[in-house]
Amino acid sequence: MRVAETNGPDGTTGPDPDDALNRLSGTVHGPAVQARDIHGGVHVHEPAFSVPAPRQLPATAPLVNREDDLAALDDVRTRTTDAARVAVVSGPAGIGKSALALHWAHRVRSEYPDGQLFADLRGHAPGDPISPAHILGGFLRALGFRPDHMPADPGELAALYRSATADRRLLVILDDALSAAQIRPLLPATTDSLAVVTSRWRLTGLLARGARAIQLDRLDEDAAVRLVTLAIGDDRAAAEPEAARRLVRLCARFPLALSVAAARLAVRPGWRVAEMADALAHERRRLSALATEEDDMAVRGAIDLSYRALPPDAARVYRLLGLFPGTAFEDGLAASLADLPSAEARRLLDVLADANLLRDTTAGRYRFHDLIRLHAGEMAERDEPGAVRDEADQRMLGWYLATATAAGQQAARYRRDQRRDLVHAPDEPRTFADAGEGLDWLERELPTLLVLLRRALEDGRFTWGWQLVDAAWPLFLHRGHYAERLEFDRTGLAAARAAEDPEAEAKMHNRVGLALRDLGRTDEAAEHFHAALDIWRTLGNAYRVAGSMRRLAFIAADRERYDEAIRYFSEALEAYRSLAEPRPRKEALTLGDLGAALTRAGRAEGAVGHLEEGRRLLASAPDPYNQARLLIRLAQARLALDAAADAGALFAEALRTMRTIASPPGEAEALEGLGDVAGRLNRTDEAHRRYQEAAEILERIGSPKAARLRNRLGERPGGS
Repeated sequence: MRVAETNGPDGTTGPDPDDALNRLSGTVHGPAVQARDIHGGVHVHEPAFSVPAPRQLPATAPLVNREDDLAALDDVRTRTTDAARVAVVSGPAGIGKSALALHWAHRVRSEYPDGQLFADLRGHAPGDPISPAHILGGFLRALGFRPDHMPADPGELAALYRSATADRRLLVILDDALSAAQIRPLLPATTDSLAVVTSRWRLTGLLARGARAIQLDRLDEDAAVRLVTLAIGDDRAAAEPEAARRLVRLCARFPLALSVAAARLAVRPGWRVAEMADALAHERRRLSALATEEDDMAVRGAIDLSYRALPPDAARVYRLLGLFPGTAFEDGLAASLADLPSAEARRLLDVLADANLLRDTTAGRYRFHDLIRLHAGEMAERDEPGAVRDEADQRMLGWYLATATAAGQQAARYRRDQRRDLVHAPDEPRTFADAGEGLDWLERELPTLLVLLRRALEDGRFTWGWQLVDAAWPLFLHRGHYAERLEFDRTGLAAARAAEDPEAEAKMHNRVGLALRDLGRTDEAAEHFHAALDIWRTLGNAYRVAGSMRRLAFIAADRERYDEAIRYFSEALEAYRSLAEPRPRKEALTLGDLGAALTRAGRAEGAVGHLEEGRRLLASAPDPYNQARLLIRLAQARLALDAAADAGALFAEALRTMRTIASPPGEAEALEGLGDVAGRLNRTDEAHRRYQEAAEILERIGSPKAARLRNRLGERPGGS
């Protein structure tokens, strides 16, 4: 402001009232005061713009079984802190983030008397996300600020919001955020207020500044059934309890999918729950079935919005992972699928995990939720050319076959002749430190291997199929899995036949025969061993003929025809010894089998020499499992000769080895032997304890031998 000056009546200089000019420089918000002489303090009172405290919370959807997550929000509210109180509720599309935040907000709203603010940031809606400045303007108006008193500059607007919230106790719900940058200007200024942010992204930028992460996962099955029951009624759900459980499993226990399925049932009272479940059963039609008439893209559309928010390189990895038929996988598999270096694949997997399109379950391991996996598969089919999909599929199969071979090799280093026909060998093969790590990998991946094996047979990849079965053999030797093993081996046999590969067919006959024998199905096992023998004789493979004779000896021993078994074992032993290329390991194993048959036939004295020779031949082989089994066979012979103390020491040594290599069947066999020793020494309680331990191990791995051992527990220890 500039004022023209003149002399006053007393000769002093003062403003000329006729020549006064008023000029304002800069931006002024609120009233400007024009005055001539001011004496004393000046107080300018702007007329109050009175508004009620904002109560903006929308109604909430039904919420079930989120007590732990509600408690986590309570903890954010009540904990002592000098930092802003911020909770980030994250999870995939349709998991119930908004429902949780609003349910909790309604529950505690009385704790925030100065108001509850709500904003839908539309982070994953079509179009651009809403800007923080737009939300700030709405919040400030709700708090009583006139629109014409708000600065246009976003930074000044955020500063005004901080001032406005500094002395208030507010609850702020920020729904569907896209980024931490979108959220930061909207956070209240003091610890008296609290902000709950929901996002499909983890928003690690907020977490790094002290926000509490609350990661939502699927409902458990009982809670999912309750959510459906709320929509369709108790009577209807109770009438078809199994169908209701099947329905929630097909909906992957996602609240949005459950709500859509239940809504379709609710408006169709004539439908049975089983009919809705049937409509979801086919994977290719499931996402289409999870839609309502008003929104024909309900579940698919929700996931699609997350997919569209991805950067292009992460979106490509997401699509290619849609070719993977399982749910859990390693970063090495993703690198092979996408043909990327490991470090780059891990970076992009982290992007997908931050977007909650994947869960990173442990270091280097990720999991798809079922519905998201189906969506990724749809995107691959829609956006990737067929040739690209085929090439990625070949890389995936190559990675699994190479990795299964490496894992099995660690547990059976003595194996030779492992032919592998890899169209695409992995650039960075997976390695394993020891046998236990390799077996753990095979065990963990078994469900995926079964799916891949079935699909390989359907797709005509027959050689890959039987070679995978061959690679995984050590898993079943050491860890059981008897039911899965039979399906696995039978599929391998079908693949070998389809490949018209007689050597592979004979190998797979042996695999199936051994699986059937372990299940106690001796007659069927014998048929497969005979079939293998016929093929090997036709091919003139003396080494393999000897192996088939040895397996037929197993059958004779199982049938308690010990003389026949001894004859077969003796013929197999001579066949191995007559080979041009010595096979000392096979000789050692056959000597062990021969010794065991002699012991069971009551000729333990003759068994000991064969068993000792077998131990000598096997001593330098990388085969701790069979070294321990020879100890068990020798211990059985020594016990039959009343050398209980010697037998106990041998069984104990075998037990230590079996535990070291993590072989439950071998561990159970050694424990049973220790029970026999204790029974022979009249240590009844110890014998019972050993049998009990062995039975529990066999039951845990699903071995049919557990029933025989349970029968022994009803006998007097030490009995035969």
